[in-house]
Amino acid sequence: MSTLLTGACPECETDVTTPPMVQGETLSCPECLLTLRVDDISDGTLSLEMVEVTLRDWGQ
Repeated sequence: MSTLLTGACPECETDVTTPPMVQGETLSCPECLLTLRVDDISDGTLSLEMVEVTLRDWGQ
């Protein structure tokens, strides 16, 4: 039995395969480098959503 989880990037639709993860964990898409969050896991399939990355404004 495989312990890898699979999903697809919601932005570029690249297949993403990861070791076991839990809901709420984040990862980067290997293709577009977008930060993704695990929204749900069902039967070894990840439901991924984009994470809005807000750059900090240091007042410069």
